[in-house]
Amino acid sequence: MEAFFLNDHNKEEFPPAHTAEHLLNQVMVRMFGCERSYNAHIERKKSKMSFHLEHKPSRQEEKEIEHEMQRLIAEDLPVTFEFVDRDNVPEGVRTDRLPADASETIRLVRIGDYDVCPCIGRHVRSTAQIGRFEMLGTNWDEQERSFRVRFKIL
Repeated sequence: MEAFFLNDHNKEEFPPAHTAEHLLNQVMVRMFGCERSYNAHIERKKSKMSFHLEHKPSRQEEKEIEHEMQRLIAEDLPVTFEFVDRDNVPEGVRTDRLPADASETIRLVRIGDYDVCPCIGRHVRSTAQIGRFEMLGTNWDEQERSFRVRFKIL
């Protein structure tokens, strides 16, 4: 068996919330055509993620975000890992946010066919293990065109 050497990881994630972070990133990318979150603070009790968007989401769009998260969790998508060489990262997987000293071997985290992202953090085995996603509130910064989602996992 081949040994992989990955970067040290300095966080101790709460796997359900961290996996929900991956899902929410992809929900926002698909719904709004934006980039993944530019600022995330993921914790056991309460989490928040910020996205640059073209417009302030309506109340209906906020409800759709929460509904889509609950649907994906209920779908019980498998969470799997794949190791790839830096030179063989699949098309569409961005590596520009990796640290400058990232290892030659990259671990990709896949959530069913819904999301794939480089990550060395801890995750649940399937989305049903996340629990319930509850949106606590949102904030819109017009000047920054920034939308912050606050949520917790029950």
